[in-house]
Formats: sequence, C-alpha cells, structure tokens
Amino acid sequence: MKTSKTAIITGVTGQDGSYLAELLLDKGYKVVGFKRRSSTDPLERVEHLIDNPDFELCYGNMHDGSSIWKCIAEKKPDEFYNLAAQSHVHDSFDAPEEVVANIAKGTQICLEAIKTLKPNCKFYQASSSEMFGNSGEEKQNENTRFNPSSPYAAAKVCAHHLTRVYRQVYDLHASAGILFNHESPRRGEHFVTRKITRAAAKIKMGMQDKLYLGNLDAKRDWGFAGDYVQAMWMMLQHDAPDEYVVATGKAYTVREFVHTVFELANLDVKRHVVVDQKFIRPQDVFYLCGDPTKIKNILGWEPKTSIHNLAKMMYESDLQKLKEEN
Repeated sequence: MKTSKTAIITGVTGQDGSYLAELLLDKGYKVVGFKRRSSTDPLERVEHLIDNPDFELCYGNMHDGSSIWKCIAEKKPDEFYNLAAQSHVHDSFDAPEEVVANIAKGTQICLEAIKTLKPNCKFYQASSSEMFGNSGEEKQNENTRFNPSSPYAAAKVCAHHLTRVYRQVYDLHASAGILFNHESPRRGEHFVTRKITRAAAKIKMGMQDKLYLGNLDAKRDWGFAGDYVQAMWMMLQHDAPDEYVVATGKAYTVREFVHTVFELANLDVKRHVVVDQKFIRPQDVFYLCGDPTKIKNILGWEPKTSIHNLAKMMYESDLQKLKEEN
C-alpha cells in the first residue's frame, strides 16, 4: 500500500514511536523521526528501520524552536505525532524544569510551527492518564476532572489544553489521545511492568534472587502499545479532531501483574519479591482505569491484547534476550 503522505514523529526512538513508525511505514507513509542529538540516546528500537528508504531521522530538541520549525518547513508533513516526553513519572520530581520545558513548551512550539508553516497538517498530542491523578471516579473518561500529582502529569495537562486551544482558536486538526498505561517488550526497564518481567527472567536464569518494588496495591489499566498506536493513527484519519481516552477498561494491581508474570515463570512471589520504600513516589496515584466507550463508538477502536498475553509476551521476550546474551 503506497501513499503520498509524510508523517513526523517526535520521540520516535521510544516505545510508542517505534511501533507507530512501523505502522505508518506499513501503510506506505514516508516517516521522519524527530530525535534529540545525543550520544546516550539509543536507536535500538528503530535500528531495524534505519535502512528503510521511507524512514529518516531529523535531529533537534523539543524546547529548541528553530530545530522544530526547520524540520516542519523542510518535510512539510501531512501528519505530526507528538510523542516526545521524559515519561517516567518518578523521575519528573528530580528534573521538573526539564520535564515541563520538554512537554509543555515543546508542544506549544510544535503547534505554533504547524499553524504558521503547514496549517493543514493533522496534529496528534500524546496525553496521559496521569493527568487524572486520584480522581475518585471508578473509571476516567474525557469529561473527568484533571488532578495531576507529578510535574510530568502537570506538564501533560498544559500540553493537552494547548492542543485544545489551537484546535478551537486556529481551527487546526489537533487531536489528543489520553492513553492509559500501555506496555510492550520495548518498554523501558525502569517502568514497573518491564522491571517485573525482566527480573522474573533473570531469577529464572539464576542471575538475580530478589525483585524490589514500591506500592504493590497501585491499580492500573494496562494495554499493549502496539494496539494503542493504531488508535493514534485512527484519530488523525477522522474528519473531526477531538480528544479520546485510550484504554482497556480493566484495571489490575501491581501485585496481580507480579503474580501473573511469576506464575508464567513458575516462580514463588513470596520468596523473591520485596517491598522497598525507596520506590514509593512522593505522591502516588493509587487507581487509574479508563472508559474507552467514546473511541469505540466513534472510531471503532478496541484493544486486542489481554493482560495475560501482554505479560506473557514481555516475559518471554526478556527471557529470550537473556539467553541470547549469555
């Protein structure tokens, strides 16, 4: 399938960016990945795409307006997916200024550049369920009040509202996906799901004995990142831009995810898992569960991957990688 469309993806080297790049390339897009120039920023998630003639990298910084404007002016994208963010919530307490600049200021720069240079370009903003904080509601939807509990979440709220402002005031096709937790074998190792699956694989291989975790009772709505990037693309194909919750509608505790993974590995949770206070957030969000009714009814999107299959996919991938490395 060939198309004449060009898409820019910020944060292309991240979990979501790599899955989205694959999806768009499969649909015949020319994909431009926008990434910061850094010797420590790995390309491993998109390394298999580097030789694809329809994929290229554009270097810059999310809070450097000149690099974003230059990329948009040169590539003239039909679609722009803004996925770049320092997305580890706990770390955002240690570097709040960088997080706010990257997410809030970076989003405003992207929107202003599109408004000025390519106003018919469709824009997608990666919003986050962390914006809801401890909402007190059984399920969070597009009308749930935001109650951010971290610098990361507060910056995402700002970027979300900026997207709405540019849609309403300047008539841009600017949509936002409020994504609940979405995981995969490409998830960073410091995120709790990947920390669990990698630790289980290491314990199985005799390379580790204990897994140290924080709040085991925190409850999250976990889906597969590969399913969620499909929702991003569907938003920009719809005639009317809007905001959508992207979720499974089912929530599980960290404890339940641990038990699922350790059962797959045939390991004893009581023997190997230890709660460590240093992994407790300064202010924790205890419960997040999304209501995906709107995106199902309007766009026809539904998640395809169960929590069990997600855990199995991640654990087996980590186990295979460790076997290859050793």
